[in-house]
Amino acid sequence: MSDTQRHAIVLGGSIAGLTAARALLDSFERVTVFDRDTLPDGPTPRRGVPQAEHAHGLLARGRQVIEELFPGIVDELAEQGAVPLDLQRDGVWVFGDRPAPRAVSGLAGLCVSRALLESVLRRRVAALPGVVVLDGHEATGLLYDGARVTGATVRPAHGAEHEVHADLVIDATGRGNRGVTWLAALGFERPAEERIDAGTAYVSRDYRRVPGREDFAAILNAPGGPARPYGGIALGVDGDRWMVTLLGVGAEQAPPTDPDEFLAFAAKLPDPRLHRLLAESEPLGDPVRLRLPGSVRRYYERLTRLPERFVSIGDAVCAFNPAYGQGMTVAVAQARALGLAARDGIDGLPRRFYARAARIVDVPWDMSAGGDLAYPDVEGPRTRRMALLNAYVARVQRATGVDAAVARRFLEVSNLMRPPQSLLTPAMVARVLRAQRASTAQSATSASSRATATIGQ
Repeated sequence: MSDTQRHAIVLGGSIAGLTAARALLDSFERVTVFDRDTLPDGPTPRRGVPQAEHAHGLLARGRQVIEELFPGIVDELAEQGAVPLDLQRDGVWVFGDRPAPRAVSGLAGLCVSRALLESVLRRRVAALPGVVVLDGHEATGLLYDGARVTGATVRPAHGAEHEVHADLVIDATGRGNRGVTWLAALGFERPAEERIDAGTAYVSRDYRRVPGREDFAAILNAPGGPARPYGGIALGVDGDRWMVTLLGVGAEQAPPTDPDEFLAFAAKLPDPRLHRLLAESEPLGDPVRLRLPGSVRRYYERLTRLPERFVSIGDAVCAFNPAYGQGMTVAVAQARALGLAARDGIDGLPRRFYARAARIVDVPWDMSAGGDLAYPDVEGPRTRRMALLNAYVARVQRATGVDAAVARRFLEVSNLMRPPQSLLTPAMVARVLRAQRASTAQSATSASSRATATIGQ
């Protein structure tokens, strides 16, 4: 590496920014991370991450990548209370109206609070030779020599704005995405954007968890489309807590913040275990509401002109509806892709990285966008292909409540471990159709039994 290719700076100490810093160390001698927040010493939520108090977890792909970047980190997180789990064996998953059969799947996930994960990542990254993490430093713009970005201007909380020169600048500024504005100021075209806002509202509350009392580590009641536009999740996390988030799609479906009404809202879910858990557990605080802006994807890979030495990553590229739990996993997968792209040199790096990032984002974006657009009132482009896929996915989700193999395959796809096409193999389609017939037969039998019982009264 030449003397002019030694320093990378990362603007934003998010999950994406921290993992990007680690990935870049394989190709850069020094990496500096700037974050405008005052970063806490321990696992405490911070102002710049308003969603930190809501349920978080790493999908199987996210856990796999983060362990690759930081060997031993899952064990370290577990020692501090995070809960590793086999997703199908240790989780209650309700994608239709019935819980999926529980079985060993080999899909390893991690229930962990966002605050603990960020805290351990910050400590790990700051301890790496060549890395400096500076909080209270806000990035205000880019330095540009007419061909490439050469650094950024940074303003510390108690100091004057100054220039920081670097061979590569990473925009990890999150949903606010300052990078688009900075590029426009330099005369570059804004990337095309796709925005979808399902109007999802979240209300969360922590409860005391007694380890070993329940035979599950997570519960997910996914929203059931227009017929049931609400859901709920409970994750066993550090601090011996259940982080519980109830959600509703549309303003009229917003979960209440009144404690009694919050509990009553959980009683509407198709599986009773989450409601029972709340009724029997000690609350650790009041319900907290969150309403994030809608999902947005920025198509940097489609731009014909890009500045060299500048890359956006994480939520700055694609910010997801948190209901699908994809954000952290996609962020760390992008960080890994950035590190791989950087090994081939920094000339042409943005183009190479955005091509890799698009392949990472495509599947989770299609899943979340398709799910949101299943609601008629949500604005966004709808195609015949999407309608057909949504119809088939709805059948798959109903089949997960009958067939453990279908449930495992759906979990593999939703955890980004298999491509969606794996749901369309002849063998899997046959299982979905058999499960649908079995489910219909069970419903008919149940209805007949109820009618017989009524007649006999």
